[in-house]
Amino acid sequence: MTRRRLTPDEIDLWHRVVESTERLHPMPKTAQPRPMTMPKPKPVKSPLPRLDGFTLGQTAPGKPRRHDLKPALVDHLLAAPIQMDRKAFGRMKRGKLRPEGRLDLHGMTMNRAQPALVRFILSAQASGKRLVLVITGKGKPSDTSGPIPVPHGVLRHQVPHWLSTPPLAQAVLQISPAHNSHGGGGALYVYLRRGR
Repeated sequence: MTRRRLTPDEIDLWHRVVESTERLHPMPKTAQPRPMTMPKPKPVKSPLPRLDGFTLGQTAPGKPRRHDLKPALVDHLLAAPIQMDRKAFGRMKRGKLRPEGRLDLHGMTMNRAQPALVRFILSAQASGKRLVLVITGKGKPSDTSGPIPVPHGVLRHQVPHWLSTPPLAQAVLQISPAHNSHGGGGALYVYLRRGR
């Protein structure tokens, strides 16, 4: 509800009522000022102080920055330095090198997939194989549409981590996404070090 202003007649009537009443604790008549209702003062905005060499927003970024998300798996693998022979790496990327062994992890849980991967890689290195193919699958997209992006394909993202940590790190020389003829984004080439 909005408040309305009193009219001059209403103000005069109020002053007469106030003068005709007796205070419980009387004050001397001379000390009682007659209250005048004044309109509320309007706030005045003072200008901001000027600083030499400074303008408002001079350090604000022009465009909003994008979220700094973890790079895609393929980008991460492609950005890794080449550890193997460049000529062999080029042939492998074009799908010209045939993998000497293959492991299919489709439908496995992480608890079953990691021991199977360790067993496969170490036995392939012991038997003298150089290039093997590990099929992880692309994974199913999740139904969660929350604010945090969730990558799909648990094994697809976990297998490169397993290959780069012990006990497999000593056996693996290079990890690369497979050529389309060998499974594309759902498979990885694993180039092994020579057995000692």
